[in-house]
Amino acid sequence: MDIAFIITIFLIGFIGSYISGMLGIGGSIIKYPMLLYIPPLFGLAAFSAHEVSGISAVQVFFATIGGVWAYRKGGYLNKSLIAYMGASILVGSFIGGFGSRLMSEAGISLIYGILALTAAVMMFIPKKGLDDIPLDQVKFNKWLAALFSVIIGIGAGIVGAAGAFLLVPIMLVVLKIPTRMTIASSLAITFISSIGATVGKITTGQVEYGPAAIMVVASLIASPLGAMAGKKMNTQVLQVVLALVILSTAIKIWIDIL
Repeated sequence: MDIAFIITIFLIGFIGSYISGMLGIGGSIIKYPMLLYIPPLFGLAAFSAHEVSGISAVQVFFATIGGVWAYRKGGYLNKSLIAYMGASILVGSFIGGFGSRLMSEAGISLIYGILALTAAVMMFIPKKGLDDIPLDQVKFNKWLAALFSVIIGIGAGIVGAAGAFLLVPIMLVVLKIPTRMTIASSLAITFISSIGATVGKITTGQVEYGPAAIMVVASLIASPLGAMAGKKMNTQVLQVVLALVILSTAIKIWIDIL
């Protein structure tokens, strides 16, 4: 790896992880297309879809640790929500991560595009009065939460994305969880999800360890910084930014698929 390659990978990891901490996502919704398309633009080695998903899985594991640590105070982490959705998504992500070796690169990209498009549509559904609910009075349907988490985990494990870009809109729209609690709790759930996806990718030899290590360093620096910025932002602004990020990525993926 030359210095240009190292700097490029580090910047991709830093930008993606900053957004990850700020919006409560693992960051693969950003880093997947960046890793796939940016290195070749600068004449650097291109990654395959399998390699990108493997690197993303490992990076998300560390990015979410930093984000959760920054949100550990203030009552934003809903332990019951994390337990139900975390356990379910762990099972699903391991199945998806292990089974992805049987899929073609076109198949992986197609699933990623479907997940991103679904998340984008959900983010534009109105969410009135959501943030008026006191954090200590939040209630949700536990079985519905578990069911969605298994499904998300399988799809997310396949693309190495940990699924937070789908978790967040489902927590906001379906389960009616307040925005900041959604962001903090989804980081914790995504951390659990990334365990299954990472184990699945490593055991099937889909991880490039050099680039993954660079991404991890960037994640541990940038994710807490993003989380601190997210605490200070208006919740409506956070929702709009997340919606635009997911929508732009979905459009890019589908342009390439079609």
